[in-house]
Amino acid sequence: MSKFKVRSNLIMSTNPEDEDQDFGVALDTRPKTKRPPLYKVMILNDDYTPMEFVIMILERFFGMTHQESFDLMLTVHKKGLAVVGVFSHEIAETKVTQVIDMAQKHGHPLQCTLEKE
Repeated sequence: MSKFKVRSNLIMSTNPEDEDQDFGVALDTRPKTKRPPLYKVMILNDDYTPMEFVIMILERFFGMTHQESFDLMLTVHKKGLAVVGVFSHEIAETKVTQVIDMAQKHGHPLQCTLEKE
């Protein structure tokens, strides 16, 4: 009875008589899983939404510190828009909805959108 060892995805015989003989092995292969596509959430500047409100939105829905929120709010103000986070589609969509709902509830025209990264 021959003894076998696994080497390089093939079973090789340890019996000297079988030295030139390789036996193929069917290995379980795992399918490579793809990471889900990510989406950028962006806040757009407008001339009516108070800066303090934008800061509050960034702190509440994006978990930023006050200083991070202030700095990003200034970027939105100066450049017209800024990416406030990158998330899976479902999370990005939820955050956009939360921001727009909160802005409308407070009577502000603040716009938030998402775009595939």
